[in-house]
Amino acid sequence: MDHQPPPFFKRGPAPVALLSFYVALSAALLVVDARLQTLEVLRQALSMFTHPVQQFAHLPAQVLDNAGGYFASLTRLQDENAQLRRSRLDNVAILLRTQQLEVENERLRKLLGVKQRQQASGQVAQILYAARDPYSRRIVVDKGQQDKVVAGQPVIDDAGIVGQVTRVYPFVAEVTLITDKEQAVPVQIVRTGLRSVVFGLGNGQLELRFLPANADVQNGDVLVTSGLDGVFLPGFPVATVVHIERDTSYSFARIFCMPLAGVENFSEVMVLDPRPAISLPEQLASEAARRDAKPGAKTGPGKKKRLKRD
Repeated sequence: MDHQPPPFFKRGPAPVALLSFYVALSAALLVVDARLQTLEVLRQALSMFTHPVQQFAHLPAQVLDNAGGYFASLTRLQDENAQLRRSRLDNVAILLRTQQLEVENERLRKLLGVKQRQQASGQVAQILYAARDPYSRRIVVDKGQQDKVVAGQPVIDDAGIVGQVTRVYPFVAEVTLITDKEQAVPVQIVRTGLRSVVFGLGNGQLELRFLPANADVQNGDVLVTSGLDGVFLPGFPVATVVHIERDTSYSFARIFCMPLAGVENFSEVMVLDPRPAISLPEQLASEAARRDAKPGAKTGPGKKKRLKRD
């Protein structure tokens, strides 16, 4: 009876022999494939089956890379957005300031244009603040006694009359607006030539007074300074008629006007130089001097005669 060892103890070829065989086989396959390209089809067929396995094995690493890239790009985008917002705010501030400067320059050019067009001299002033009195319409400008500003000087903007200097301090001056209740300006209607006086109402409007109820006044009529007060030069725009109330039971009509100038809007005005006094002709001046001298000459002898009688 043959006694054979179990399969576990059966020994095949030696490991060194197997290694040598496989090395030689691999080298032969490499040489054949490099020379004849015989394994290209087999390699492509194997890659069709191994590629999905490789992609699946790569999936966890790819997910981690994508997640890391996503969070990194998110942080970078947030930083860029914050920087863009800061730069946008800076640019908006610069743009707004530039626009404001352009508007101010345009108003100053218009003021200078009014000065040249009306052949008037003056100086540009900046409005500092409005007076604290709620029952008056006054503003304070940055020109005062050191700038040779005196009470009574007219104040205009590029659209028309703003007001009149009423108080002067060393470095600032107070201007009463034409909408103040205590302000009155002699005016003339451009369309008809009628002269009257416009008064402030204290609420941003004006009232044209002392015109009869049947006066030729219409809505939209423009009022300009008449120059009869000796303060305002003639021809400066003042207001436009917006509403007329006619009542036959009253002698005068109630005519409401809106000022043409931005009396409560702009920040730059022009303080015009005082209007020069109008000199009388020599003949009228001599006659006025003689009239002033005659009462005094008569009074002297009269007193002497009265003394003699006594």
